[in-house]
Amino acid sequence: MVTSTYPVWLLNYYREAEVRSADLLQRLLRHIDNPELQIPVTRQLADEARHSQIWTELLSELGAPLTAMKKGYRHYLHKYAGMPSSVLDLLALLYVVEERVQQRYRDHAPQAGEDKRIRETLQALVADEEWHVQGVCGWLEKLEKQQGRTRVATALDYYRSAEASAYADLIDGA
Repeated sequence: MVTSTYPVWLLNYYREAEVRSADLLQRLLRHIDNPELQIPVTRQLADEARHSQIWTELLSELGAPLTAMKKGYRHYLHKYAGMPSSVLDLLALLYVVEERVQQRYRDHAPQAGEDKRIRETLQALVADEEWHVQGVCGWLEKLEKQQGRTRVATALDYYRSAEASAYADLIDGA
């Protein structure tokens, strides 16, 4: 069973976060007509689905229940960020979410205790998250040239603040 330092709710949170990232990417794909952006976003969508599968299988291997969070990450994120309405907003939100997921995986890997499966899963997913963050960053840099640095920075600040509040609420409710 899962160690006390790695509660089941947290592993289920990771699973849900990957599902929600896939959903965000699907929405983004419906709004973009640039084939140069569609290709990496589609690849990232496939990664997010695979990550969700990895967490689902790991929870099953550990004998842990697969639970839907009543008020999960997406609920709190929507509470603070609302619904992104432009490609810039979708990319800014995606960047912030991917950046946070990558950092949380890095921070939590050493806390996985004796269960190397959890630690190895976190470490493996960090590598995928790295290219996700870099890829979205590249597209945000392109948008800076089109829409201005201030507009992109404002969107990133807005979504960073919303994400931090959402995560704080999630942790308080856990």
